[in-house]
Amino acid sequence: MRPDGLRLADKRVIITGASSGIGEATAGRFVREGARVLLVARRAEPLEAVAAELGSAATAYPADVADPDQVEAMVDAAVKALGAIDVVVNSAGISHPTALADLTPDRWKEVIDTNLSGSFYVCRAAGLRMRDAGGGSIVNVASESSFLGEPMYVAYCASKGGILTLTKALAAELAPTVRVNAVCPGTVQTPMLDRDFAALPDPEWAREATRKRIPLQRFCTPEEVADAILYLAAEATFATGMGLNLDGGTTSILPPMVS
Repeated sequence: MRPDGLRLADKRVIITGASSGIGEATAGRFVREGARVLLVARRAEPLEAVAAELGSAATAYPADVADPDQVEAMVDAAVKALGAIDVVVNSAGISHPTALADLTPDRWKEVIDTNLSGSFYVCRAAGLRMRDAGGGSIVNVASESSFLGEPMYVAYCASKGGILTLTKALAAELAPTVRVNAVCPGTVQTPMLDRDFAALPDPEWAREATRKRIPLQRFCTPEEVADAILYLAAEATFATGMGLNLDGGTTSILPPMVS
């Protein structure tokens, strides 16, 4: 750590999905640690609001990570605006809980294209530039759903499982200069989670049932995920190809057999 205590001082960072939730919290955390950030999301208005709140260290760049041409243009813009890229955080993602009978090819493709293909496009475009420049760090946002199956989340689980193994393959491909890791959050209190619960027949029952299955008996906050991303990006300097579980114990601890 530098004498000024800033773990990301002068680092140039791309954060996708930065208009809300984990991406927004990570953007704020990184700016407070001294980074200059290019914020990426599809919706321009909320993205620009986040950038305005963070001040001159943040620049908004509306783009859809599911479009490889837009991703290439975004990474080019990041290099032009920031001078180089040191860190990439892939937080863009959608869920769209859908019963299997209603999971159309278009809905499947939408989730896979955004979550998995979008992460790949960003990792490829930015990772190759970082490798050529001598180094960098990528943190992908996977999920406890990388390990667990869940009804109505077939596409989401497939995409998040893919992100975790994508992370490992990229870590092998980009070593030794670029580190690639993933954080695997459990249930995080975000606007996307609220939308998911609202789409279910009994939102309040689903919320409470979800909370009860977590050994720590609460939901994760976006700020806690941002702290884990910061750790992987700036402090875990001998880690690559790792998935950091941040799920309150759901993938490690069985529910109790007695009350």
